[in-house]
Order: sequence, then C-alpha cells, then structure tokens
Amino acid sequence: MSDSATLGYPHRHLLGIEGLLPPAITHLLDLADGYVDLNRGIDKKKSSLRGRTQVNLFFESSTRTSTSFELAGKRLGADVINMAVARSSVSKGETLLDTAMTLNAMHPDVLVVRHQDSGAVHLLSQKVGCAVINAGDGAHEHPTQALLDALTIRRRRGRLDGQVVAICGDILHSRVARSNIHLLNTMGAQVRVIGPPTLMPRNIDELGVEVHHDMRKGLRNVDIVMMLRLQMERMQGAYVPSLREYFHLYGLDQEKLALAKPDALIMHPGPMNRGVEIDSTVADDINRSVIREQVEMGVAVRMACLDALTRNLPNIGAAS
Repeated sequence: MSDSATLGYPHRHLLGIEGLLPPAITHLLDLADGYVDLNRGIDKKKSSLRGRTQVNLFFESSTRTSTSFELAGKRLGADVINMAVARSSVSKGETLLDTAMTLNAMHPDVLVVRHQDSGAVHLLSQKVGCAVINAGDGAHEHPTQALLDALTIRRRRGRLDGQVVAICGDILHSRVARSNIHLLNTMGAQVRVIGPPTLMPRNIDELGVEVHHDMRKGLRNVDIVMMLRLQMERMQGAYVPSLREYFHLYGLDQEKLALAKPDALIMHPGPMNRGVEIDSTVADDINRSVIREQVEMGVAVRMACLDALTRNLPNIGAAS
C-alpha cells in the first residue's frame, strides 16, 4: 500500500490547496486516477456514496464545474441536489449564513459551494456539520481545478516534480492561478507567472514564483503552458489597452509557443476566449493541447474529492 493510501486525506473539508501536504495531494490524485478508468468503462456507476446527500450551491454561474460535480456525485451513487441561487431565498435577501443554517438543518453530507467573495466558503464551513468543498471563491482558490490540472500533467508526464510550468494571462483575478501555484510548488514543480503588470498581484513573487512581463522570455524552455481567461467581468476600469493589443503581447499563438519546449503541453481551464488569450490553431492542436483532457480529469478528480471527504464523515457504515 502506498504512503498516500495509508495516510489518506486527513481533513474534514477541501477549502483550498494552500496548507495541504504532498501525501494528501498525492492521495487525491491516486484516487482520481482510478476513477478515470471507471469513467472510460461501460458501467460508470459505484455505490460508495449511496445514502449520502450532496448539495451543489453555486452563487456564481458555472457550466463545466457544476456539471462536473453533479456527474461525479451521481456516478458515486449520491443524491445530488442543485440549488438555483437566483430562485432561492438568497434572491429575497437571505444572508449566506442563514442559507447555510437552513441547509444544515436538512442534514446534507457534502456541500459544494461557489461564491463570488473570497473567504465566503471558509466562513460557511464553520457553520455547518457536513463536509464542504470549495468550487471557487472570489480570487482566492479553486482547489479542484488545480487538482485536475495536476492529474492531467501527471498522467501525461508521469510526474509533477521538476516540470517547468508557465501560468499566463490574468493572474490578478485568477483563483485557478493561486491554487495551481500552491499545488505545483508543493509538489516540486517550478512555476513562472507571465502577464502585464496591471494583471499581476502585488508581491506575487512571495508565493515562490518567477515573474515575467515579457511572454517571449517567460515561455523559453517551459514544459507546460497554462493559459488563463481574461476575466473582464471582474475588472473595474481598463486593465489592458485593447483586446487586440493584449492578444499581440500575451495571447498564445504558434510563434510564442515555439519558444517553449517542442513537446510542451497546452492547457486552459476554460471557458476560452479564442483570439483573446489563445489562438484556435494552438487550442485545437491535437498533439499538444490537453484542454479537453482537463475536462475529463475534472469529473474523476471531483469523484475522488467526494469519496475522500465522505470517508471522514461519521456513520460511515451507513454507506457502502
């Protein structure tokens, strides 16, 4: 039995990658690896969460993440409830904590939460009796996205340590970037962040990354190019002169990609803005782009997270 299997995932919640130790991350990735095989088979169902209730509570719109969590829960046999916040009591003025206490009274086993404010999911986790998974909070963290990115890289390259990863674009507003920085540094990869000064958080270098504002220099000899969406909806004012100039300087095209290693992988968490942060010929490169594979890994990773957290819940004997 591997060390990760022996140690398992020793936490009640999954609120972020920061603070997780390598064995816990490896345990989740190992579990997810097994679920990839299950998902590619004919019978995709398991009963490990039978009797468990999973509530997906998304305060921000989402397609791939919410669908991925719903599919993950159903494949493990959970009763999955998707709360439409726009039609809930939240739209009538109910506070986040009142919503949490209301849901808590219904005895869910897992609450999957996305919220527009950083720290909101952590606050909610302190008020409920069930396990909580952060599906993205403000510009803070998106832990399952970082895990699925790591699983994609590990399955392609066989390892995470020693990989040189360039995270490019709107670092300032990206919870994906933060979770990936924490995970990749923890697992021994080298991380570069590339973007214009206006989209780079102050003191980002304190997270242990190499900072570049010239994409052509930052991409030299990297193993992985991870593009980020330009999050216009979070911008108050002009952060870039124009989308055309942004693409010229920071959009990934064949010319810039040629500076990375010849077999460098191309990643994007989606949804993509083609012609803004990435060119279609690069995004659709069947030899180097793993963007669709990331989506597939997302379901497996979320199954692993649900599995790991529910193993830590009381009355585990009730679920088999």
